[in-house]
Amino acid sequence: MNFVMELGLDEKIKERDWTDENQRDKIELFLFDLDTISASTKNFSDENKLGEGGFGPVYKGILREGHEIAVKRLSKKSAQGNDEFRNEVILISKLQHRNLVKLQGCCIEGEEKMLVYEYMTNKSLDFFIFDNTRSKNHNWQKRFNIILGIARGLLYLHQDSRLRIIHRDLKASNVLLDSNMEPKISDFGLARMFGGDQIEGSTARVMGTYGYMSPEYAIHGHFSVKSDVFSFGVLVLEVVCGMKNKGFCDPDHQLNLIGHAWALWSEGKAIDLIDGTIDQDSYNMPEVLRCIHVGLLCVQQRTEDRPIMSSVVLMMSSDNVILPNPQRPGFYAERSPFNENQVSTDHLSNHSNDISVSLLEGR
Repeated sequence: MNFVMELGLDEKIKERDWTDENQRDKIELFLFDLDTISASTKNFSDENKLGEGGFGPVYKGILREGHEIAVKRLSKKSAQGNDEFRNEVILISKLQHRNLVKLQGCCIEGEEKMLVYEYMTNKSLDFFIFDNTRSKNHNWQKRFNIILGIARGLLYLHQDSRLRIIHRDLKASNVLLDSNMEPKISDFGLARMFGGDQIEGSTARVMGTYGYMSPEYAIHGHFSVKSDVFSFGVLVLEVVCGMKNKGFCDPDHQLNLIGHAWALWSEGKAIDLIDGTIDQDSYNMPEVLRCIHVGLLCVQQRTEDRPIMSSVVLMMSSDNVILPNPQRPGFYAERSPFNENQVSTDHLSNHSNDISVSLLEGR
């Protein structure tokens, strides 16, 4: 079904039969016209631009009644297209959780395709934790609440919603923060929906962000809840450390952040991973070490060794749970064969041997 061509355009709520192969539910969605969106964003001015991702640029908009919105505008040069646009509309319309971003509508007019979301006052997680000045305002309690919120949102996707969703592109820039610093997982363009008892899948079109992708997904195209768990583990280590996994640099070795955390853990120096901008009086040492421990459990190389998200939430919420010792992580050496943030099978097919030796085996 070519829903782009068949979708009527006006400002009223329309009920359309936007369906996928497994779900026959109808979706109610508010449709904005192009003039309204253009006026709210000052004609998509640079002044209103919030950032740009694989989908395209994101703009802040203010509607006539003063309501603030965030507008994702599909770029003509984007690797994502109609399928990803349709996918995000279907999935995010059916999901409701305090730690997931809310879709307020969309605009489909001519060649324009836009998604309209609730506006997040504090932008995205990467805007704060990777900036030395802004990160000073994020004490440990704020960071811990963000980590736990992301974990609960991911648990909802994997287990508690009526759909089972694999996000496939969980990363710091896809976690938005509201006025209370409550995290909201966003960007479901690459997400996959499972029905029945299905818990894993595979694809010949690997898309995502290097530095967050699990080994089995990046190399073989296999994805499951455990590939999202790997991405979450990377996020945990980044929030604790305040540095990116990809591009991490240490004068003593060529490891990425995952490898650095693993080395410190193995040497009994895991506490050295904590972001130096965090006030030492603001954090609970056992709680920080538990987060690092859980992060390393999530990035283990073998999928069967990684915990599921219900276990992750329990381990992070309780001091009484005994945590197993983490095994060797996947992708812990910083010798990447990729030149771009966004990867696809075109990159992987030419370098699969290089990946398995230099990254997966860490040699």
